[in-house]
Amino acid sequence: MRVAAWQYPIERHASFAAWAAKIDGAVADAARREASLLVAPEYAAMELTALLAPDEQATLQTQIAALQRLLPDHDAVYREAATRHGVAIVAGSFPVRAADGRYHNRALVIGPSGATAAVEKLQMTRFEHELWGIAAGRGQVIVELGDLRLGVAICYDAEFPLLVRRLAAAGANAIAVPSCTDGLAGYHRVRIAAQARALENQCYVVQAPTVGLAPWSIALDENVGAAGVFTPADRGFPDDGILTLGPLNAPHLLVADLDLPRVDAVRADGQVLGHRDWDAPAHVADAAVDQIRIG
Repeated sequence: MRVAAWQYPIERHASFAAWAAKIDGAVADAARREASLLVAPEYAAMELTALLAPDEQATLQTQIAALQRLLPDHDAVYREAATRHGVAIVAGSFPVRAADGRYHNRALVIGPSGATAAVEKLQMTRFEHELWGIAAGRGQVIVELGDLRLGVAICYDAEFPLLVRRLAAAGANAIAVPSCTDGLAGYHRVRIAAQARALENQCYVVQAPTVGLAPWSIALDENVGAAGVFTPADRGFPDDGILTLGPLNAPHLLVADLDLPRVDAVRADGQVLGHRDWDAPAHVADAAVDQIRIG
C-alpha cells in the first residue's frame, strides 16, 4: 500500500473555498502519485481561525468556540475529497465540542467510500490542558483499509508505549501519528517516539506534521517538523528503521510504499520478536522490584 504523509503548511486563507481547494489539491496530488492513504497533521484545522471575526479571534477559547460552526463543512470537504479521488484520509484534527460542553482533539478517518471513523487524542499536553481546555478523549479504534489495519496515535499519544501497544495488540500493522510541534525538541520527541513504537510493535509508523511560521495564529504561530515513515530495524526493513524522511520545515507530500505482508513475516520470524515478547512474564507492570542499598 502506498501512503502519503503531508507536511502541512499553516497558511492564512482568504476564504473557506481557498482552504477547501488546498485540501482537495493535496488529495488529488496523492491520488496522482497512486497513494491509497493520505495522513494530515494534528490541529491542521486551526488555520481556519483566520476566517473568524476579529472578536472571535481574540483568544484561544473564543477561537475554538467559534470554529464549531465550521465543523460540518470542514468534515464535508475531507469526505468529498476522499470520495472524489478514491483516497482514504486521516483528516487534520479539530477541537470538537462534545455534548457535555468539553472539547476533544478529534481526527476523522475517512475511507474512499466516504465512511468515517472518529479518533480522539487520549493524552493531553500541558498546552492543551492548561491553556486550551482540551479534555482527554476515550476509546481507540482500528480502521481496516484492505490489508491495512490502521491505528491512530495523535502526537503526544505516540510517546506512551501502552497506548500504541493496545492498537498493535488489537491487530494494527501500521500507526498514523498526526503531529503538531512548535520546536525541534518537540518534533524530535514525537519522531523518536514514532520510531520506538515501530521498533516495539514491529509495524509501520507514519508521522505527518504541521510546518511553517504563522505569526497571525495564537495556536500555530511556529510549526517545526518533517514527515517520516518508520519501520522495525529487522530483516527486510532498513537497518536504521527509517523508510523515508521529508525535508525539515518545508511544505511537502512524502510518499512511501508499505509492504504489509512483511510486517506479518517479521512478527513471526524476525531477528527479534518484540511484538510477541511484549507480554512475557518479566514485562508485566506489577512485577516486583527489589530495593537494595549498596552504599
